[in-house]
Amino acid sequence: MKKGWNTVNLGDVCDLMTGGTPSRDKSEYFSNGKIKWLVSGDIHLREIYDCEGRITEEGMKNSNAKFLPVNSVIIALNGQGKTRGTVAILRTEATCNQSLISIYPKNPSLLLPEFIFINLHGRYEELRKITGDDGNDRRGLNMSLISSIQIPIPPLIEQQHIVEILSEAFAGIATAKANSEKNLQNARALFDSYLNAIFSKHIDGWEETTIDKLSTNLDSKRVPITKSDRNNGEYPYYGASGIVDYVADYIFDGNNLLVSEDGANLLMRSTPIAFSVSGKYWVNNHAHILNFENMATQRFVEFYLESIKLDEFITGAAQPKLNQKALNSIPIPIPRSVEAQARVVECIESFSTETKSLASIYQQKLAGLDELKKSLLHKAFNGQL
Repeated sequence: MKKGWNTVNLGDVCDLMTGGTPSRDKSEYFSNGKIKWLVSGDIHLREIYDCEGRITEEGMKNSNAKFLPVNSVIIALNGQGKTRGTVAILRTEATCNQSLISIYPKNPSLLLPEFIFINLHGRYEELRKITGDDGNDRRGLNMSLISSIQIPIPPLIEQQHIVEILSEAFAGIATAKANSEKNLQNARALFDSYLNAIFSKHIDGWEETTIDKLSTNLDSKRVPITKSDRNNGEYPYYGASGIVDYVADYIFDGNNLLVSEDGANLLMRSTPIAFSVSGKYWVNNHAHILNFENMATQRFVEFYLESIKLDEFITGAAQPKLNQKALNSIPIPIPRSVEAQARVVECIESFSTETKSLASIYQQKLAGLDELKKSLLHKAFNGQL
């Protein structure tokens, strides 16, 4: 720690305050309300000037809601997705519900709210994990945990200097990350566009057919094994979205195409729903298994299924399902000759390699920007900036 700096608990130098929720059964607590009422979903910007929620004065009187200090630091104690642990500065008069906590220095002439914000903003992952070992604990943060967080306190002039430098640096990093994320999306979209251009052409030598005419379905040979009955081993155990475990035995040997049979990913498409597998492996009953006479046809079908939406072939709302009959009914445009299929696959694989290379560059840039931010924070709060 740099000379002249002190490390303190937030609760020792700041006033912490949370809010409340008026009874939803009483419309007079909300209807035509003028008082800004924050919830955890509002903590997504660096500075908060407004929000959608409103309550009435009557609502405040009949709940634990109270006005928060303007310029106080707000932390989301819980919330869906990545909300918990997000930090913002309140720049307006407002109150909040119990999912937020405000932090305001007891002596603003010795400790800047902006300094508190920049420190806690840079500790997002730490705040996420403070209630559990993996950051997914549903208990959420609370006043006691926030109160015990330690922060360094440099002299006021150094706080101002750190805030100015990091604010400017973070703005630049945010812009660079947004650009890299956009470029990453563009690289993926470019490949999708290329696939669509290939498969939407109706040229001589192509025909429209279905999967059951191109492959042999091996679903009847699948064997699910409950987790408690699996013996650990070297062979991949496949499910709807890829490898879910490794087991001591196998039931398939060779090249096959697996296609997701059920799961939300059939609609979300966050991971592949069609993927080629080879070697020795086991497959449970959540993935269809298709055997093709040649790899060119298999890869062609794999790329095609990855390029189209399957919504019209999927049944079930709570648990989306692509049954075997529906899978077999999907029309597939494909060259009649295996040689022509192989040429198409070769072109797609070449283009895929190029776009993956681009995506890798942007992912490396994003990782580098995250490391830069961590480095700046480390230096700043150890007096090395």
